[in-house]
Amino acid sequence: MARAATTSDAFNAIAEPQRRAILVLLRGGERPVTHLARNLRMTQPQASKHLRVLREVGLVRVRGAGKQRLYGLDARALRPVHAWVGGFERFWSESFDRLDEYVRELTQARQEGPHDGDDQ
Repeated sequence: MARAATTSDAFNAIAEPQRRAILVLLRGGERPVTHLARNLRMTQPQASKHLRVLREVGLVRVRGAGKQRLYGLDARALRPVHAWVGGFERFWSESFDRLDEYVRELTQARQEGPHDGDDQ
């Protein structure tokens, strides 16, 4: 099966670490490309290229504000990702339940202290 282009699939678009970093910055509100590039230590053309991909999959919107273009997060396109990750919730819940049980047993054993006749 052919891989979906990054410009048509949110999963592939967010697979790139720099694009995920851009989305994290945009959670705080709209930003111009210069701000994103500076904070991520990349050139403006590199940031613009990533923003184009994110725009094409619907994760980022852009609006003009005077001479600037402000980019903002549009998290609706993350719904398929959220739904997919949510399918693993039971796994994580069970893992945390087992961890809680282990910690309780460990805490109880420490509170009881060493047993008579135990060699240290």
